[in-house]
Amino acid sequence: MKRLEEAVSPSMTVPNAGKRLLDTEVMFLTSLLDLLLNCSTDNGDLASADVDVPVEDLPLLNNNGNGDLVSEVVVIGIRFRSGCVGDRFSASVMIANGFENMDKERFRKRPRMTWDEAPAEPEAKRAVIKGHGSDGRILSPPLREDDRDGHYVFSLRDNLTPRYKILSKMGEGTFGRVLECWDRDTKEYVAIKIIRSIKKYRDAAMIEIDVLQKLVKSDKGRTRCVQMKDWFDYRNHICIVFEKLGPSLFDFLKRNKYSAFPLALVRDFGCQLLDSVAYMHELQLVHTDLKPENILLVSSENRSAANETHVRCLPKSSAIKLIDFGSTVCDNRIHHSVVQTRHYRSPEVILGLGWSYQCDLWSIGCILYELCTGEALFQTHDNLEHLAMMERALGPLPEHMTRKASRGAEKYFRRGCRLNWPEGANSRESIRAVKRLDRLKDMVSKHVDSTRSRFADLLYGLLTYDPSERLTANEALDHPFFKSSS
Repeated sequence: MKRLEEAVSPSMTVPNAGKRLLDTEVMFLTSLLDLLLNCSTDNGDLASADVDVPVEDLPLLNNNGNGDLVSEVVVIGIRFRSGCVGDRFSASVMIANGFENMDKERFRKRPRMTWDEAPAEPEAKRAVIKGHGSDGRILSPPLREDDRDGHYVFSLRDNLTPRYKILSKMGEGTFGRVLECWDRDTKEYVAIKIIRSIKKYRDAAMIEIDVLQKLVKSDKGRTRCVQMKDWFDYRNHICIVFEKLGPSLFDFLKRNKYSAFPLALVRDFGCQLLDSVAYMHELQLVHTDLKPENILLVSSENRSAANETHVRCLPKSSAIKLIDFGSTVCDNRIHHSVVQTRHYRSPEVILGLGWSYQCDLWSIGCILYELCTGEALFQTHDNLEHLAMMERALGPLPEHMTRKASRGAEKYFRRGCRLNWPEGANSRESIRAVKRLDRLKDMVSKHVDSTRSRFADLLYGLLTYDPSERLTANEALDHPFFKSSS
């Protein structure tokens, strides 16, 4: 204790603070030392000490905004044992209370987890976390700024919290990025969806988490939709941990140069997809963003194709799961917002008539056509051209729908409710793109034996303009196409 007394002098420099102690600070520390000397026990430990020092008189030893008084006192060798004696607080409690008052005056962020600490030096340093991993040492990645679009910036082999190790980038979308990671706790590979640090995407992620929790609670078999294992907020990014699945149907098509799937596989995919959507609709959930990118194969394994005219390889298993519930709507009301990815958008959405469950069935019709042919049915980015393509493939839009079109969609029609085409086309290429389309049944017959008309009939049922007359998911599952093997 004598060495501590000698250590307190006006010439002393506080570590990391870069300034000498003031006279008031020396007096304060000297008083504390006298008190502590009197409170020491026989074995040299310090007993709980009561210090009646007003909080406002406590000197702020460290003025760099990062530390606090307790840490500075510890640096020069003074320890307190927390606790209370009677109605008076011990010194350690008083000091803590003093900094609570200071926090009210100077805003401070939430306490960071150990692996989330900002580096103390300009050059990023890695913190060591013990108790995780085989060697007991888990290194945290340096604190990096997000890119200009709000994406999380990472390097392969980085750790995403001490639990997950980043192995590869699996994909990227408007929402953020999906990374393949190794889960040190469960010893398995997982896919982690890291949401961009932008409010609207964070809000959508929380909606998706709510939907996923509802699906997990209801889907006891866990066979229809992707399973969420966990979620957490890391450096302002919502991170959702999923079971690791295989590629999307779109990625599989792309790898095979957009060669179509055999009809038997299309039937299997369609049955599972409709079953998943029927299950969601029973829970009063509308997906609103069904597309091949959001349908994943469960396995990444392939097998050689039996018929080289279709694809170079086929998935070893036809099992699929539905993903991406960030746009899912959780009620059965009629909505008027614009939803669905363009190629799979239903006519009621384009016309502003309001939409509900049946918009999902239109998307499924477009998806099944694409899986069977390798081409998107309506390849467009313009509303008028999109409607013209629909009429080219499916016939005229019903007058009762065009008459009710919203004010924003009225410009697509002439008097008499006829589509303003080709007069309203924005280019000759647009007119040619529409002319290249044939009737739906003729386009299907180019890829499927003409005697197999059940598939075309199913598509017509799913692509019926009027949503009230369109097949429901359960009705589609009862269609003869799914009862046959030809």
